[in-house]
Amino acid sequence: MSLINEGNLSHEIALEWLEDISDLDYVRQSLDRLPTRKGKPAYHRDGRMVGYAILGRTAKAAPASGTFHRRVFWLAPHDRDTLPDGQYSTGAPLESVDPRTLEPGKPGHKTERSEGGPPSPAMVALGLTLPKA
Repeated sequence: MSLINEGNLSHEIALEWLEDISDLDYVRQSLDRLPTRKGKPAYHRDGRMVGYAILGRTAKAAPASGTFHRRVFWLAPHDRDTLPDGQYSTGAPLESVDPRTLEPGKPGHKTERSEGGPPSPAMVALGLTLPKA
């Protein structure tokens, strides 16, 4: 499940990746208020930005702020790609999704890979599964 719904993403026309995502199990995604529809946004979080969304010409700025809601994809310094045996050796942050499930206008979702392995015994007992991606 993603915290971002498709209604927030209707004006996306492309996702721009700043690094190869094929080895990343997950990326965090946020819907940020940015001054432009396209181009690399400024980044003010710990960690690193790995990608961002580009909006089409029909995207309208918020009247009060003049900003656009755009997705930014990022990783924190304590995420699995940097600390494989750390806090997220299994499981993943709430706002994370498997980057292979992302496309313009689609929020993406978690997978077995993004969660760090096969389903837990509790998930198996409940009959719940995640896609393999």
